[in-house]
Amino acid sequence: MRRTEGYPVSGSNSLWQLYKIVPFSKVCRNTLVAVIARYTPSFPLKNWMYRRLLGMKIGEQTALAFLVVVDLLYPERIRIGENTIIGYNTTVLTHEYLVSEYRIGDVEIGDNVLVGANTTILPGVRIGDGAVIGAMSLVNCDIPAGAFAAGNPVQVIRECK
Repeated sequence: MRRTEGYPVSGSNSLWQLYKIVPFSKVCRNTLVAVIARYTPSFPLKNWMYRRLLGMKIGEQTALAFLVVVDLLYPERIRIGENTIIGYNTTVLTHEYLVSEYRIGDVEIGDNVLVGANTTILPGVRIGDGAVIGAMSLVNCDIPAGAFAAGNPVQVIRECK
């Protein structure tokens, strides 16, 4: 079950109303920081940018690999634990804009988690400590601690015993 807050809109689709919802200056700043961080090879520098400039909560020794995409509108709603790896070209979203509404939800990723390359994590999900997410997965629901999960949509393949 994803935990998102929904906000209906009237008139044009919700994405056309983006700058009524999120200030244009915030989106520009977050985009600039996120693009620079995506290409930064230094994990300490990258984590500093995410923490200090985007307001994300990232634990010590956590590594966001090359080309990871973090949410540009609400990056402060992303929390990643310690000693976690987020694989190459993974996308972590905290918002989704639909035709007649938009939704926002926190993403919580625990300690010692491995997220495989090219994974998409949707808003409002929790990934428990020690979980492993297979490459190219769509994480659209919570993943329990210690589980191995993969697929599109993600399915728990093995739970910790």
